Amino acid sequence: MLFKNMQINKEPAVSVVICTYNRDKFIGEALNCLAKQTLSPELFEIIVVDNKSTDNTAAITKHFITEHPELNMRYVLEPNKGLSFARNRGITEARAPIITYIDDDAEVIPGFLQSIVNFMQEDKSVVGIGGKVIPKYSESEEPAWMSRYLDGMVGRIDYGPTSKRFDSTMKYPGGCNMTYTKEILQKAGGFNNQLTFRADDKDIFFQVTRYTNNIYYLPEAALYHNMDRDRLTFANFKKLFLKSGNEEKIRVRSEKGEIAVLKKFFELIFKTSASLALYLFHLLKGKELKGRYIFFSQWYTLKGFLQKSVFVR
Repeated sequence: MLFKNMQINKEPAVSVVICTYNRDKFIGEALNCLAKQTLSPELFEIIVVDNKSTDNTAAITKHFITEHPELNMRYVLEPNKGLSFARNRGITEARAPIITYIDDDAEVIPGFLQSIVNFMQEDKSVVGIGGKVIPKYSESEEPAWMSRYLDGMVGRIDYGPTSKRFDSTMKYPGGCNMTYTKEILQKAGGFNNQLTFRADDKDIFFQVTRYTNNIYYLPEAALYHNMDRDRLTFANFKKLFLKSGNEEKIRVRSEKGEIAVLKKFFELIFKTSASLALYLFHLLKGKELKGRYIFFSQWYTLKGFLQKSVFVR
């Protein structure tokens, strides 16, 4: 199923892919921010890949396309459930040599796309970019249990004010703000469709670095990542880390085999033990709640790693 704005036919410099599932609360503002980019509209396209939403996501997106004929924008329905399927559909649909993925609850700053295009045009060897991600607590304050050890839960990425190549002191471009050339994504085999929820951004980073390490952190490519009240509940916290652990096992097994899975298991045992020590440290400092959530994050990751079931969003 395809809904396309046919008014613009020029080849874009960058394709913005938004993979979405039941996020009608935020998808409208995500698109509004893209309409306010300093980059000229003919230089980018927007591809919304709907992963079979059951809410008003499709209607909101199609209405936005109608109301913004100046934008080169398409709506695509991807029937195979799972984030990696949606991201791979984005590769197939993209007409630009650069593909930028943002989440359906993200709000990019006005110079977001311009900074990406400029950086990659200035250095043709760059194949990937991870931008800054700033959590936005849109319905409540930052929870009292939040700490730097839980940055991954809210997608926070901030490696300072200057650009730098990703190295061993950093992680990898977060899925809510990651850019790769279409060529390197195809060379790396695309996203792993066994990873239906979270670990595909980590997996694609390691697949790409088999060929090149020219992947950079770019602070100018910044966005705000909406955290609604539901996402901050303990039930969602638990589910998130169970899923993360389960998909990490799938990722490691598909990439390196069973021996690596065993090594990862012992690594998680160590991290869980370390998180218990952090809990005791925070308890002594009178910050028991922060320590408790640090421990739970590792405990549920380990528990998810040991589960057999495969989670689908």
